[in-house]
Amino acid sequence: MSTALSVNLNKIALLRNSREGDFPSVLAHGKICLEAGADGLTVHPRPDQRHIRPSDVYQLAHLVSQHDGIEFNIEGNPFAVAQGSYPGLLQLVEETRPHQCTLVPDSNDQLTSDHGFDLTNSTKELEPIIAKLHQLGVRISLFMDPDPEQIRLASALGVERIELYTGPYAERFNLNSKQTDADLKRYRSAVEVATQCGLEVNAGHDLNLDNLPAFLAIPNIAEVSIGHALTVDALNMGLSQAVRAYRTICQQ
Repeated sequence: MSTALSVNLNKIALLRNSREGDFPSVLAHGKICLEAGADGLTVHPRPDQRHIRPSDVYQLAHLVSQHDGIEFNIEGNPFAVAQGSYPGLLQLVEETRPHQCTLVPDSNDQLTSDHGFDLTNSTKELEPIIAKLHQLGVRISLFMDPDPEQIRLASALGVERIELYTGPYAERFNLNSKQTDADLKRYRSAVEVATQCGLEVNAGHDLNLDNLPAFLAIPNIAEVSIGHALTVDALNMGLSQAVRAYRTICQQ
């Protein structure tokens, strides 16, 4: 089973936002990623619009709609309220109908996503949101830590997928081989529990060309979402070649 590669375009948008105008163009670089073989595109719009803006979401949704077999994934905090021209995650999803919506428990002041949902506390809040997304015909993925108990709670919510937060694995990779082996064993067990519960498994956060092959030795990873490392690699090898390098690993 190969793993789908969804390219996260946040860092292209971050660079664009450092100046006036539309350079570099998020839409143009999304096209480059698809032409290079990416299986999908991911965006994570935030209320502060530090990178992806609502206009990017609309443009990329249209772009993906013109390509058969390509998926659009919108990530975000389902509890973030509308702010300025940011209409809220659910409205963006309703207006663009992505293939997948990945719900992430990040606050406005976080630099980046750094933990999964604690469903012992947030289940009741998530239930109406999940029902709404299912009414829209959107596949739902919950951003989760590799915790079997939490994964079982995710399954009980009726979502189709989880996305395993891989930050801790990536941070410790190559620092200590025993720790890396222990991390991989933990993620493997998490994937096995998810599969037994009928959930498909995505993964993401700080995966790169060095640590991705070992992680994808774990069976049944449906999709990885990669942005920061891929953008950094693109500075050295070009965006098209970077996408191809990651996709080669995902196809092996």
